[in-house]
Amino acid sequence: MTPRTSPAHTWVKSSYSDSNGGDCVEWAPATVSATGVVPVRDSKVSDGPVLMLTPGAFAGLVTLARNADV
Repeated sequence: MTPRTSPAHTWVKSSYSDSNGGDCVEWAPATVSATGVVPVRDSKVSDGPVLMLTPGAFAGLVTLARNADV
């Protein structure tokens, strides 16, 4: 994972995102450590909205994504 910096967060692309511009999700782990909130965004829209989740909600989202039929 390669971190990318924005004014408010250091973003890390999901290991499930591909290099061809596929489904790209980023999160900011350092923000979680500092605030207890997990920011998530679409890496293809870096200036777009950011979903702010509790760690429990983020864990649920990851579980949902892992179990989704693709």
